[in-house]
Amino acid sequence: MTDKTTELFRDDAYLQDCEATVISVNERGGILLDQTVFYYTGGGQPGDTGTLEGAHGTTRIGTTIKADGDILHVAEEGQPLPAPGDKVQGVIDWERRHRLMRMHTSMHLLCAIVPCGVTGGQVGPEKSRLDFDIGEHSLDKEELTAALNKLVDENHPLEAIWITDDELDAKPDLVRTMSVQPPRGVGKIRLVKIGDAVDLQPCGGTHVASTGEIGPLRIGKIENKGAKNRRVNIHLEG
Repeated sequence: MTDKTTELFRDDAYLQDCEATVISVNERGGILLDQTVFYYTGGGQPGDTGTLEGAHGTTRIGTTIKADGDILHVAEEGQPLPAPGDKVQGVIDWERRHRLMRMHTSMHLLCAIVPCGVTGGQVGPEKSRLDFDIGEHSLDKEELTAALNKLVDENHPLEAIWITDDELDAKPDLVRTMSVQPPRGVGKIRLVKIGDAVDLQPCGGTHVASTGEIGPLRIGKIENKGAKNRRVNIHLEG
């Protein structure tokens, strides 16, 4: 977490806009703010798009990234840029963000029903994927689709729980990703809990408040990506 920008999305993923002060603007159009509702690219989830509106005009933001510890709102080419000290209103593209929240939450559900280590993943607004080291386990897309939609229909609530690095070290099974570890060094790590016992794992992404908000899901192709690696594609149906 940057010490320059307050991450408003971290405590409330439903915030769609906020007032902010511009701290700096780099030569590539990367805008640093004192606070933001824009989620930056990370954990397989794309950065938010949207606008920064102020006295300078309207700046279209094409993505949001984290570079050298700073959250940068990257303007699309040819956009007017604010100046340091300017007040702006940041507004995210809510429809896109909400689809990413639904998809990211559905990927937690997929983790919950596939008892295998995760070797990779990518969140998208229409389709997402998770890669599993399946070992001797087998996957059936009709069975996975039915199990996912059952968890959606049961409308399990989500909540964030914060633990220390030491507490996570004492429970290594919480980490499902085999290649990526949760960020450390800030003194606490956020866990996302679904229902009483559906899923619990570290995650810094944005999610919906309950599984019923995801809507119908469908498992698409299950691709062979190695001797024991399978890529499972998941789609929003509405």
